Amino acid sequence: MSTDAVSTSSPHAHITIQRSHTLPPTAPLSSQVGGHAGVQTTEDGSLLLKPALSRELAFYQLVRDGISSDIGGPTAAVSGLKPLLPWIPKFLGVLSIGNHLVDVSPETMATHGLPAVPPANGTTTTIVLENLTYGFHKPCILDVKLGTILYDEDAPPEKKERMIRTAANTTSLSTGVRLTGFQVYANDHPDPVLTPKKYGKMIKPEHLPDGIARFFPFRHPASSTTAPPSFPSSSDDITTPDNIQPGLPPLSLFVLLTRLLEALERLRAALAEAEVRIVGGSILIIYEGDWARAEKASFEENDDDDECEDEDENDDPRPFRLSLIDFAHTRLVPGQGPDTGVLLGIDTLIRLIRERRDVVQLLINEGVDAGSTRSHT
Repeated sequence: MSTDAVSTSSPHAHITIQRSHTLPPTAPLSSQVGGHAGVQTTEDGSLLLKPALSRELAFYQLVRDGISSDIGGPTAAVSGLKPLLPWIPKFLGVLSIGNHLVDVSPETMATHGLPAVPPANGTTTTIVLENLTYGFHKPCILDVKLGTILYDEDAPPEKKERMIRTAANTTSLSTGVRLTGFQVYANDHPDPVLTPKKYGKMIKPEHLPDGIARFFPFRHPASSTTAPPSFPSSSDDITTPDNIQPGLPPLSLFVLLTRLLEALERLRAALAEAEVRIVGGSILIIYEGDWARAEKASFEENDDDDECEDEDENDDPRPFRLSLIDFAHTRLVPGQGPDTGVLLGIDTLIRLIRERRDVVQLLINEGVDAGSTRSHT
């Protein structure tokens, strides 16, 4: 087996692999809140194994490696993808026969970014990515579907019609977002509270603030009560168990939301430079539901606040991760500008999170026990 190390310098994580490395046993991803089934995780939880179409593999290759001048292709459009590198999961390579992880260098790419060697079955291969939830003790996870157009341009007419109806009948068409599923944790309970995909499909745009409040609840450190958001009657069958009260202390939540807003603004700026159409892509938001780790991550000074980068080299907790995911239907569109539907979704998400932060700020200003976990443990 080759021992040539694969470069892993990344704003995200420090993961060392070999150019041909046999992966340990895998298991189904237990924390998946959206997307298609079939995603696996390595035994230690650090890596994901995801079935992927050739276009998704090509996108990860393009963003990570670009295209060399001797390959050709839309180099200007590819250079516009580089700002997205900090905002996508770290791509480590593909899985070959025998569970070998093989790095894919720029030289293996064909013209226009398609893989030089197609998958064995002609449709999918298995890509290996970092697990964005790795390192979180209680990962609260939200998958937000982005964009107003949910169908690929080469989709069959019947699928286009179906996806047009889906966009019109959900929050996607008017806001550019749909909450596809999420989970949150209580500090004193080992199991997450799950909100399924059907919630995001049945709510209307005016209910989106309720969904954001459900994902970012707060809980008074000195009590066992949570300030619950109001929910539309259509979601009455989606309830939080009486014995589980999720939420962060208000002050920790305020700091989290403030930093998340800053990150979303930077992500928007990166997407505004990318001449790409991201159909069916999502934003994944992950934050720490363990109070002590959330407070440590939020309030301790860091040399570099940018998404808690490079914190994998020690056990320091990170307050959150923000990432673009799911690129099976992503296309480069040189000369056509950014994806306005995706930008609309980012703007909607920024507005919703800013409104949630304002609510938390008001409660803190009114003297609600904002709390530091250090004073209540």
